[in-house]
Amino acid sequence: MNHRKLLLVSTLAVLVGAFFAFDLGRFLSLDYFKSQQAAIEAYQTAHPWLTAGTFFAVYAVSTALSFPGAAILTLVAGALFGVLWGTVIVSFASTLGATLAFLIARFVLRDWVQGTFGDKLKAINAGVAKEGGFYLFTLRLIPLFPFFVINLVMGLTPIRTWTFYWVSQLGMLAGTAVYVNAGTQLAKIDSLKGILSPGLIASFVLLGLFPLIAKQILAWVKARRVYARWPKPARFDRNLIVIGAGSAGLVTAYIAAAVKAKVTLIEKHRMGGDCLNTGCVPSKALIRSAKLLSHIQRSAEFGIREAKAEFDFAEVMERVQRVIREVAPHDSIERYTGLGVEVIEGTAKITSPWTVEVATGTGTRTLTTRAIVIAAGARPFVPPIPGLEEVGYLSSDTVWNLRDLPKRLVVLGGGPIGSELTQTFARFGSQVTQVEMGPRILIREDPEVSETVAERFRQEGVAVLTGHQAKRFAVENGEKILIAEHEGQDVRVPFDAVLVAVGRVANTEGYGLEELGIPAGRTVETNDYLQTLYPNIYAAGDVAGPYQFTHAAAHQAWYAAVNALFAPFRRFKADYSVIPWSTFVDPEVARVGLNEQDAKERGIPYEVAVYGIDDLDRAIADGEAHGFVKVLTVPGKDKILGATIVGEHAGDLLAEYVMAMRHGIGLNKILSTIHIYPTLAEANKYAAGVWKKAHAPATLLAWVERFHTWRRGPDGRIPVEAARDNPTPNPTH
Repeated sequence: MNHRKLLLVSTLAVLVGAFFAFDLGRFLSLDYFKSQQAAIEAYQTAHPWLTAGTFFAVYAVSTALSFPGAAILTLVAGALFGVLWGTVIVSFASTLGATLAFLIARFVLRDWVQGTFGDKLKAINAGVAKEGGFYLFTLRLIPLFPFFVINLVMGLTPIRTWTFYWVSQLGMLAGTAVYVNAGTQLAKIDSLKGILSPGLIASFVLLGLFPLIAKQILAWVKARRVYARWPKPARFDRNLIVIGAGSAGLVTAYIAAAVKAKVTLIEKHRMGGDCLNTGCVPSKALIRSAKLLSHIQRSAEFGIREAKAEFDFAEVMERVQRVIREVAPHDSIERYTGLGVEVIEGTAKITSPWTVEVATGTGTRTLTTRAIVIAAGARPFVPPIPGLEEVGYLSSDTVWNLRDLPKRLVVLGGGPIGSELTQTFARFGSQVTQVEMGPRILIREDPEVSETVAERFRQEGVAVLTGHQAKRFAVENGEKILIAEHEGQDVRVPFDAVLVAVGRVANTEGYGLEELGIPAGRTVETNDYLQTLYPNIYAAGDVAGPYQFTHAAAHQAWYAAVNALFAPFRRFKADYSVIPWSTFVDPEVARVGLNEQDAKERGIPYEVAVYGIDDLDRAIADGEAHGFVKVLTVPGKDKILGATIVGEHAGDLLAEYVMAMRHGIGLNKILSTIHIYPTLAEANKYAAGVWKKAHAPATLLAWVERFHTWRRGPDGRIPVEAARDNPTPNPTH
């Protein structure tokens, strides 16, 4: 603590000590004022300005030092100065004192508090930075919260001093007026209970409702400002228009039709979006074929002396297209039309908060709607690497057009998409080099997870180049070359084809966001309710983030649909507390909640229980005895913070932990649940067993051991009566 802080703390300690040592609080009591009321009023009549100034100073100092008695002083102000001047004096004195207390707390304690608990306070700081004025206004209007506590606590947050001052003055004004008004009747009041008349209680109830009323008024004013330049139709053709027929758009339209809303779904390309056509479905179909090849290559492990497979890569890719065609009816125009959704094939453009222009092959039409949900999806991000366009590249959108297997393939990116396709093409026989600029692949997972997958890749012939940054592409003597930088040196990687898989970026252009001024960077900006700048325009799925998973898009779609159709009467904040995901490499990686690196970065205490799947009977029988189940729990408790599974069918096994976290089920209940033997799902039970063993009650078990020793008799022998009933055969006979 520096000298200035020490001096201030010492001064405050002296003042507070003197207040209690000399019992100065007696001068701030109702009894004292009533006993001196006539003399004080006489002095006030003779010296009105001096009395007002002295009172102002006493009130401000008392508030700044958080002395008790503010309620009494407020009543006194009503008795001495009347409602108008009493309210003015107390309003400014209390706000000045509160601001001084705020600044004292900030000067003395904020740096220490933020430095010590900064990680835990991130969410609070973010909330205060965004809506601190409203939070403070709400607290000021509710008398249940002691004002001196509010002053001190707000001083520890990032709220600006000027914001604190004017919001406090405004927020305390109504309560001040109520108390000052009560003080005008001070001659009739014998105790503080006397001011709690039914009328006064009703006044405080109304004060408690002010925050809700104020929030609605502010929202209304903000909406009017946003909508000011747009003429609103007198009526609407539709309740909802959905732009994009991927996972988020399809689920949104489905829900709207299910609740009998009139909904229009607009898609300019293909129904089903990326998931059906270029993402989940084709990739898993291709991965399945590659996995079959890997099993055939491992035939000796299963007691099969020799097995081989002949394949044509073009036929494999045709199978992928067949799978897409088989799944397509689930997302088809015919199905959704049958569900009651109007489906339009065309290009949509939002022309106002309530109108969407649709260009089709037959012309352009304008539709009106109460609400809009943007579900425009995302596309592969292509980094601006010199020479990339010249050599040509594949992406997760275009790789499905391949019919000839690349002999040498470079995969840029070590994330889920890059890793899945890396292993898949290697299993078909491509010589694959995976290039990742980070220190390891699958960087969002724990280090041992990344290393487990990378080691399998190496075993299968993949060159995993981590810490390599792609600098440029070139063609030299007819051969394509990637020049990457590693530890300051250039590394040359020859290839026949390059697959770019370094992430995805939201589709935010071409459908009217710019014209409406809706903020969008890598994604469309939304609030907790998935609303954009315009409260009746929502965004969901990959275009909104923060997760770019099909199941996360469907999850968001429920919130977007319900909020769009039923706000302002009912709306829900999107809940991302339990979002699972899986990377379909071999061994498969699945996770929900926190892993160790997340917990460490966020300063969240945890315990970890790990069960190795190499010990699991079914995994041994299947020839898949590798991987592990790793569970993070609250220290000393069985509450699950997160789970990571690496191994065969990890994505399927994870569902038990997803349900447990969603519904508050702990490891003890997973341990007590019967799991079929022999199945891979037993790994979850055994992981719970690892946790249980680590938390075995050592003291109790020691006493139980003594109990069993006692039951065996002296010196460990069986008691005589038990020996008589169960004679032991003579070993010499």
